[in-house]
Amino acid sequence: MARIAGHLSVEELEARYRAARDVTEARHFQAIWLLAQGRTVLEVSEVLAFVPRWVTQLAARYNASGPAALGDRRRRNGKAASLLTEAVLSALAARVRTPPEDGGVWSGPKVAAWMAQRLRLQRVHPQRGWEALRRIGWSPQAPRPRHARAAGPDEQAAFKRGSRRRWRRPRPRIPTGRSRSRRRTSTASA
Repeated sequence: MARIAGHLSVEELEARYRAARDVTEARHFQAIWLLAQGRTVLEVSEVLAFVPRWVTQLAARYNASGPAALGDRRRRNGKAASLLTEAVLSALAARVRTPPEDGGVWSGPKVAAWMAQRLRLQRVHPQRGWEALRRIGWSPQAPRPRHARAAGPDEQAAFKRGSRRRWRRPRPRIPTGRSRSRRRTSTASA
């Protein structure tokens, strides 16, 4: 039987278990709640399909740090975003209203180059530029293709000339018969 510190009463543990919105946090509170009721580590591990060692570790975490130690702690183990801050994103939202320096359309690599210049970095990976565009709600901008008949007669002729060279038909295969150099054999059994 594991000893549970009195950070919260059994009723408060049950209330936190039932009110938890995160599945991981709910299961952790359920484990501590069951242990606080006097159940053994093996019983709790069977009910929750946890390994007994993990139930013991959860109890130790709860005893040492209280309710804040329960739940999915992986969500809080990183550091804050250093490139895609609110200041950079708001400046980017204002910048993309005008065309880029090369006159084309905004893309991930172009935004990454703009971010590197603004943040005084040597280089920003193009993926970060794409993520920044997505975060400000920007979609890939590409001109709508025109219909082929919208082209003039000269353009149509140039297209037809170019497509003939590219699309050569393969020569028809000449089917070959079986070899007649040997004596004919039967495949049927006698």
